[in-house]
Amino acid sequence: MKESIYKQHEENTDWLNRLSFYKDDMAILVKRLEEIASKNSATEVLANVEHFQNQFIIQRNNIDEIKHLVNQNETALKKEIESNPVAVDHRKMEYHAQEKELVEQFEKNFNELREAFNEFSAKWM
Repeated sequence: MKESIYKQHEENTDWLNRLSFYKDDMAILVKRLEEIASKNSATEVLANVEHFQNQFIIQRNNIDEIKHLVNQNETALKKEIESNPVAVDHRKMEYHAQEKELVEQFEKNFNELREAFNEFSAKWM
């Protein structure tokens, strides 16, 4: 499937902004997790703290990897424009389906993680 260069650029920009938002949101969640850990020494709490710490590290890495792929796609779009700037608004390139799938899957996973963390923090804050 092919899609216009401009449409793909708009999607890339949107995805990068959303991923930055999630990274900022995660920083807030990590602060809350640190607060819970400092106030509770129960084994059950500490096990959950460790679980969420690990999940946040994994999701932060996922954000970095997805951003890298999106930036690579953006670089490919720019090279295509530079190689032939004529009628760029009508040209199409192979659609970045892998990046779209990764962003959508990440958002689903992160939202589920945030929901689970909010339930946990409501219990222990």
